[in-house]
Amino acid sequence: MQQIYSTIQAAAPDAVEKISCQMPTFALAGKNLVHFAAFKNHIGFYPTPKGIEEFQAELAGYKNAKGSVQFPLDEPLPLELIGRIVRFRAAENREQAAAKQKKR
Repeated sequence: MQQIYSTIQAAAPDAVEKISCQMPTFALAGKNLVHFAAFKNHIGFYPTPKGIEEFQAELAGYKNAKGSVQFPLDEPLPLELIGRIVRFRAAENREQAAAKQKKR
C-alpha cells in the first residue's frame, strides 16, 4: 500500500488526500483522481473508467472492470504503469477544471 501511495504522490504531488467510498483517495482540481484499497488477495486500484480505458492494453494481464483493476498480492506492483495512469488522470482533471472555468 505504501508503494502505491508514494507512486501516486510522486505522479500528482498537488493532489489532496482524503477518504472517499471508505478508501484512501487522492483528489485534484475538485474531483477524485484515484482510489485504492487492500484486499485479501489483491490491491484494488480505481482510476475511473477513462483511466482503465486509456491503458486497457497494458492492464490486459490483470483482472479489471469498467473503472477498476486488481493487482495480485503475489506479483510485483506495476508502479511505473500506476504512475502513468495517475498522470493521465491528473491531466484529465485539470482539463475538465479549466473547461469549467472557461464556461463561467
